[in-house]
Amino acid sequence: MPTYTAPITDMKFLLHDVLGLENYSNLDAFKDATPDLVDAILEEAGKFASEVLQPINQSGDEEGCTFDNGAVTTPEGFKQAYRLYVENGWQGLTAPTDYGGQNLPQTLGLAINEMMIAANWGFAMYPGLTKGATEAIIAHASDDLKTRYLPKMITGEWSGTMNLTEPHCGTDLGLIRTKAEPAGDGTYRITGTKIFISAGEHDLSENIIHLVLAKIPGGPEGTKGISLFIVPKFHVNDDGSLGERNGVACGSIEKKMGIHSNATCVLNYDNAVGYLVGEEHKGMRNMFTMMNEARLGVGLQGLAIADVAYQNAVTYTKDRLQGRALTGPKNPDGPADPIIVHPDVRRMLMTMRAFTESARALALWTGLNVDLSHSAADEESRQQADDMVALLTPVIKAYMTDMGVEVASLALQCYGGHGYIREWGMEQFLRDARIAPIYEGTQAARQQRPRHHGLRGVDQGFRHREQGRGGVEAAP
Repeated sequence: MPTYTAPITDMKFLLHDVLGLENYSNLDAFKDATPDLVDAILEEAGKFASEVLQPINQSGDEEGCTFDNGAVTTPEGFKQAYRLYVENGWQGLTAPTDYGGQNLPQTLGLAINEMMIAANWGFAMYPGLTKGATEAIIAHASDDLKTRYLPKMITGEWSGTMNLTEPHCGTDLGLIRTKAEPAGDGTYRITGTKIFISAGEHDLSENIIHLVLAKIPGGPEGTKGISLFIVPKFHVNDDGSLGERNGVACGSIEKKMGIHSNATCVLNYDNAVGYLVGEEHKGMRNMFTMMNEARLGVGLQGLAIADVAYQNAVTYTKDRLQGRALTGPKNPDGPADPIIVHPDVRRMLMTMRAFTESARALALWTGLNVDLSHSAADEESRQQADDMVALLTPVIKAYMTDMGVEVASLALQCYGGHGYIREWGMEQFLRDARIAPIYEGTQAARQQRPRHHGLRGVDQGFRHREQGRGGVEAAP
């Protein structure tokens, strides 16, 4: 069974010694983020990730979500874990205090999110999507909608989703057919079908707040005619209590290659009551607030899966005995040396570690720029930070997700044939990793990078002694 240890020491080093969060204590987002508080939060998040989330990751993958007559049940242990997540206040860590949040830096939130994903990717998607939805509502919704929906979304009592894709269109959202008919009372009636909706239906939260892209009849063609709507699963009464079920239902859940513990849903909207977010026909601009949040989060998924795969590969290669080191026995009292002594195994491990450590630094530095884009002392500094985030978000999404797949594959390779066997957990990491280059904007396949020719002689000399390890031999 795989394990996970949160990289607390590395995160503390990056936050304090590299980024110097305490140097920004004069800014609103950092005023409460004292070094002691940051360290305490990191420690507690690490415990939650490794002690609560990681133990139900593999079992959640094997059990998956179940669908019965429109209702989705998450795997055993997920409801209890989510309840602890809500009770401990993790959902509102970086949210504004005006709606019940703790207003701590997004930089710290990214570090926490990495731990949650690495421990249990499927679970982390539920609160991750809620955070993206709250960001869009904060940025674009009316004060009435903010007051009605944000407090319970920020506590985690209610969750959120984003609804873009339809059966006939994916990336080209100008082709969507979901309609939003004005009802004459300030609301709209939403009709249409959305697919691939992560966390679209589940049993973790009391209500699910869907953010839905739809077209108001008579609007411009293509993406210029798209508007954004809040469509709650249950109506919300004026006193904040839940009313009747809205006209949205889950038609099915997908049977997928990975992330089995997160429900990927088909959602059918039938005259559902929706509330306009922002202006009519400005939905794409408004939804991009959530999409960019999600793309940064998906990039973080690539880093997180790479780190947990690397951790387990290191442990295995230290324990697995096979052959002798080229420079002489390193375990003379044993029948063979651990495979970590072999050059090509070390090359794979060093490739993994080089990526995870540098990617974490880049992700957290980007998080710092997210904070500065909102809190820097002057407009020029805020704009510079915002420009940097705009530049780096697609780079992080594309590169880190590609590398997440590659690192997960390298980690599996370190196990040889055992990596292909479910009980070790490595095949789940690779299956889970594969979605990240696809969702939140499918990227073009990256060309295989050329091999380091300086290692070729080592590879060839290494090959013969690795035969019999279930196929783990140096690639040509």
